[in-house]
Amino acid sequence: MASPQGFEDKVAFVWKVADTLRGTFRQHEYGQVMLPLLVLRRMDAVLVDTKPAVLAKAKTFETIAAPQAMMLKKVAGQRFYNISRFTFTSLLSDDKALAENLSNYIRGLSNDAYVVMEAYNLDDKIARMDRAGILYRLLADFADLDLRPSVVSNEAMGYIFEDLLRRFSEMSNETAGEHYTPREVIRLMVELLVGGEAHRELVENPLPVRTVYDPAAGTGGMLMTAMEHMRALNPETEVKVYGQELNDETWAIAQSDLMMQDIDPKQMRNGNSLTQDAFSGEHFDFVLANPPYGVNWAGYAAPIKEEHAKQGMTGASARGCRARRTAHCCSCSTCSRR
Repeated sequence: MASPQGFEDKVAFVWKVADTLRGTFRQHEYGQVMLPLLVLRRMDAVLVDTKPAVLAKAKTFETIAAPQAMMLKKVAGQRFYNISRFTFTSLLSDDKALAENLSNYIRGLSNDAYVVMEAYNLDDKIARMDRAGILYRLLADFADLDLRPSVVSNEAMGYIFEDLLRRFSEMSNETAGEHYTPREVIRLMVELLVGGEAHRELVENPLPVRTVYDPAAGTGGMLMTAMEHMRALNPETEVKVYGQELNDETWAIAQSDLMMQDIDPKQMRNGNSLTQDAFSGEHFDFVLANPPYGVNWAGYAAPIKEEHAKQGMTGASARGCRARRTAHCCSCSTCSRR
């Protein structure tokens, strides 16, 4: 199946721009700079049309607590907003104060979006780029990258993130288990998962509600693909996706993707699903995952073994990625519902 429009040229552009970092960062650090800037640029592109209205509304508030934040999100038409006066383009108008203004721009994000950017620890990297004299050039290149939703769909953004993650992971010799599942493979998994009786029930139900969980969510590609597939089978389907991801930076990408699709960011949790089960006691209709087989689990084996000794087959570590809590599962080789 062909990649979505607006995918390969954007990946090639970002990959070429990454060469700007040569000499200032080591190769294994490139992804830690390029990926958060890509997320930030996407947020900027999503918010650009409503930015003037958001700024005007923000001026009417003395403080921004939860009620005011809800109003600003409504004006922005998103689950996040930015009250900084800057955009990616306007940041470039003052090269002398660029680092300070960029930090101001990031701090202008709403709480959920700011937490995402904090996961990247971007402040230190901004300071390094500023000292090296490459910050302006890098931001200017990103400002030329058109990531408006009308140009680059959410599906295409998923491809962009995952392709770049794969490339940067290979560049830094990451563990094999930390690579990312191709969307073509995910589509096959989803078709197998939502087949047979599950397919019939979904199509025949006039207002179906389905929940999907991924305990090793990565950038959220499996969840998004499952949601898109179910909605294609029955446009009236309400699909609720939930996930947990161990890697902070990968989680941040998944979190930002959910926010841009008006999905509660609390449905994508950060942490190890085997030792810090964020959805303990929850039940889901479907589970699918590509567990990190190549990652050594010795560092956190003790609490898993302890849980199994106390809870046996009712513990999270023995449930085969929650297979026993679901109607359908497409996951790892230890799953009891292969």
